[in-house]
Amino acid sequence: MALLVRLEDFLDRSGVAYTHTVHPLAYTAREVAAAEHLPAQEVAKVVVFLAENGYRMVVLPASKIVDFQEMRAMLGFFHARLATEKELAQLFPDCDLGAMPPFGNLYGMPVYLDETLLSDNQIAFNAGTHRDVVHVRLDDFRRLVNPEVVSLAREVMSHGGW
Repeated sequence: MALLVRLEDFLDRSGVAYTHTVHPLAYTAREVAAAEHLPAQEVAKVVVFLAENGYRMVVLPASKIVDFQEMRAMLGFFHARLATEKELAQLFPDCDLGAMPPFGNLYGMPVYLDETLLSDNQIAFNAGTHRDVVHVRLDDFRRLVNPEVVSLAREVMSHGGW
């Protein structure tokens, strides 16, 4: 809950309108979408990776995955790998594991926003727990986070594979 208070304070101080909802326990972004009765496209998930110049965050729709090979090439990284659970726990000590919000700026972390999220006016995302979700206008999110817009996300294979 510590992150939720910090995030709401940040949004309030920034003059951003938002909605906070609480739903039954949901661990994946697709489960959050179902619990929130939203299309998976409107729920933003966070993927944290480590490259040679530090940790970074990719924000993409719940319905997509990151193509790491393409990401390395597009962003010019020689090495980039998914952050481990231990690293996530250290990077986001005020969040449940895997429930970090897409506000990398609150953690000194650059953020990449997948362009497929630009098709919606609003995004919803985990707010530090597997029950709390915050909904904000995409324009407000972009103004506050100043993410680099990229094209990194790919469709999840229909048979559930990666």
